[in-house]
Amino acid sequence: MARLFHVPLSPFCRKVRLSLAEKKIEVELVEERYWEQDPDFLRRNPAGKVPVLRMDGIIMSESAAICEYIEETRPEPSLLPSDPVQRLEVRRLVSWFDDKFHNEVTSNLLYERVNKKIMKQGYPDSAKVKAGAKAIKFHIDYMAWLLEHRRWLAGNVMTLADFAAAAHMSSLDYTSDVDWNRKEVVKDWYAKIKSRPAFRSILADQVFGLRPSKHYNDLDF
Repeated sequence: MARLFHVPLSPFCRKVRLSLAEKKIEVELVEERYWEQDPDFLRRNPAGKVPVLRMDGIIMSESAAICEYIEETRPEPSLLPSDPVQRLEVRRLVSWFDDKFHNEVTSNLLYERVNKKIMKQGYPDSAKVKAGAKAIKFHIDYMAWLLEHRRWLAGNVMTLADFAAAAHMSSLDYTSDVDWNRKEVVKDWYAKIKSRPAFRSILADQVFGLRPSKHYNDLDF
């Protein structure tokens, strides 16, 4: 069985978990307190980050590389279109959420409010929280614009771009940082992806000392 070293609310770990689950790959989840710099973990990934996936006798790190490996070795069901232009759009959006969205929103909201508490690194920086709360409005509006022209974020079929976005949004939804009433089309998209079997283990996540939002695991939120 595959083994994934992860942190429950990490969007990068969640993206890998969603890819594995969608392809029905059984995986053992091992929660890793990577900030403690455990020597055994650092031998698996000297970068000291999660996720780290052990599968097929290989130890893999970096979520983008892991998801590409999963797609190439387990192509069904496909999370990347066959058309090169469509693949480009999927990869662009994955990068959008893992880079721009992460830096502007996730790191300012989730990391300030949750990670600092778990890692005992002090109190949230109010300026960063305020910046994240402002930035997420722009990103929700951008997602709405995409979804008004497409069935899914990157096109007419669900792809890795949707999982990358849902990984970040679900982590933020745990802490009630998403205003789902801002754009109905985005709420409908999330309800659709949230109801997939691949999402079940994520909706069951519990972080010690932090209760999820009331609607977190409600499919009809």
